[in-house]
Amino acid sequence: MYKIKSISIKKIWPIGAFFIIIFILWNTNILFQEIKHQERMKMEMWAMAQKEFVENESPTNLAFKVLQQTGVNPMYQVDNNGKIIDFKNHNGDVKYDSTELYKELEKIKKENNPITIQYRDPSTGKLLVDQKLYYGDSNLLKQLTYYPIALLLIIILFGLLIFFIFKTNKISEQNKLWASMAKETAHQIGTPLSSIIGWITLIKEGHLPKVSFEEMENDVDRLKIITDRFSKIGSDPILEFDDLIPTITKTTEYLKKRTSSLIHFELRLSNKPIIIPHNKQLISWTLENLIKNGIDAMKGKGKIIIDLEEKENLISILINDSGQGINYMDLKKIFNPGFTSKKRGWGMGLSLAKRIIEDYHGGKIYVKKTSESEGTIFAIDLIRSS
Repeated sequence: MYKIKSISIKKIWPIGAFFIIIFILWNTNILFQEIKHQERMKMEMWAMAQKEFVENESPTNLAFKVLQQTGVNPMYQVDNNGKIIDFKNHNGDVKYDSTELYKELEKIKKENNPITIQYRDPSTGKLLVDQKLYYGDSNLLKQLTYYPIALLLIIILFGLLIFFIFKTNKISEQNKLWASMAKETAHQIGTPLSSIIGWITLIKEGHLPKVSFEEMENDVDRLKIITDRFSKIGSDPILEFDDLIPTITKTTEYLKKRTSSLIHFELRLSNKPIIIPHNKQLISWTLENLIKNGIDAMKGKGKIIIDLEEKENLISILINDSGQGINYMDLKKIFNPGFTSKKRGWGMGLSLAKRIIEDYHGGKIYVKKTSESEGTIFAIDLIRSS
């Protein structure tokens, strides 16, 4: 025994997209901090080499080499008065535009904390050199700051595209739904209407059986039921606390009279009333659709078993047929509007059943079991109290 639980992709993808965004932003931040740390270490190494160059008249080859490799970060070496002593990797030229150079320095001060370069006289302890090294972020680091924004824009565009596709599919699905609804209406009305036309023909020919008026009334009542059913689609039906057993038995008896004698019905219902809030017409319609599906699956010969299971706050109606079962690939699609595995039919029955049970009654409808050897069991879970 197993219950088919399908989670809609429409509900999953926003959650998945959110976690993907968080993951990417988190990784981007880690990368940003790592690059920033590496650039800081390079600047500190350059400052140490500069200090050694000041301290020693003949610095080591390593210090000299470090001083030559200034990298790509803009660098400004200033004295304790804030005057620029030297600069590297700046697009301007101090000889022609020193004002622009100092403006750029003010911007750079906001990007990173300065590195102090100091040298004291070993004998007197007097501070001989008191400088600061200001440096800016590299172009790569600056580009990384805009990366999350670009990513969010891409995701927004992707989301709009998904929404457009979903909206288009929704409209297409609604068009298919209305077309299927029209066909289903014609199909529902067709049977009693054909019967009434037959009775009228007999009356015109003078062949009027004794039971004809009673049967005609039954067909007219059937038309009223069909009209009542379709009038409830799109509006909130009234749920009344009533016995569920008569609703099931009347529906089964109606179908039994209009089904081949090769189809056997077995009802395993409770002897006591099952009082739950439900709409008789809509529950009857749901049962009809499920039983007819079972009859089609058995190809006109087999057994339909209708069983009841009482749970703590639920009543489960089980419709079991001895047909050929449902293909595993179709299980997640059988309740979709317009889906059908039959050559005839419009894929409306199970879609309507799902809407009636889940949207109108707050219950659950699902395939409880299916196999080629044992047929299919559809389950309807209805709440005992609202």
